[in-house]
Amino acid sequence: MGDIEAPENKRSRQTIVRLLPSKEFITSRKGLLLLGEVVMSFISFVCFAASTAAAFVTAPFIEFLAALFLLFAYSTKFNERFKGFHWPLMFFPNHHTCCFIKDFLRCVSASIILFIISMISVSKYLDGASKAAGVFGFITTIFFALDFYFIFNELANFLKGGDSSEEPPNTQDDDSDSDSG
Repeated sequence: MGDIEAPENKRSRQTIVRLLPSKEFITSRKGLLLLGEVVMSFISFVCFAASTAAAFVTAPFIEFLAALFLLFAYSTKFNERFKGFHWPLMFFPNHHTCCFIKDFLRCVSASIILFIISMISVSKYLDGASKAAGVFGFITTIFFALDFYFIFNELANFLKGGDSSEEPPNTQDDDSDSDSG
């Protein structure tokens, strides 16, 4: 009987391990940004829910859910499990990110919306929870802005043809020409 129970326990542990994010992804730049987006969106959501600016609670909550889903999808490589399923707006199937354009649009829209509601929360409402929600909203905006900045740079390099190693020799040649001229 002990032999039968031991494999079941190992299997359940393996299942739990597969649901957790991989250490490699969480320590990567994208993983840290998504983790920051999840944490800060949740804190902003809680602050907005406790404030008199509760009308703005939906935006941080939706961004929290979207960031949490993408953190799960990226870290568990959820997109690679469904080869026949066409992810929305996925134009680059061989690229290391699953929803390149969609993630970019998510970050841009989240940055703009969170910045606007944070400005309104800080300027219009007088209670401390609204001020805290605005401050945490600004910090969350920074995370989303950094994410879309890095996605934009990766997208630009991909559309140029890939390698960014070709650019430094060109800039060095330009520098040497400008020094001699």
